[in-house]
Amino acid sequence: MPAPESNHAIAATIREALRCKEEGKSQVILFNLSGHGHFDVQAYLDYHAGKLRDYEYPAEEIAMALAGLPAVGG
Repeated sequence: MPAPESNHAIAATIREALRCKEEGKSQVILFNLSGHGHFDVQAYLDYHAGKLRDYEYPAEEIAMALAGLPAVGG
């Protein structure tokens, strides 16, 4: 099951293939299928059911995560 975002790439690829078929063109068409939808489906259902809540990630947690990143020279 592809992720919902990847479905757009699949649909665009199909449209492009059908256009090539109508024009009699032979063309290589590539697309990137990333992720999967196993975890996304419940989030979409919850969103449409109004069950998602806003969550502000604690500043302390953000600071702790950023502190563990390597310094990038500038």
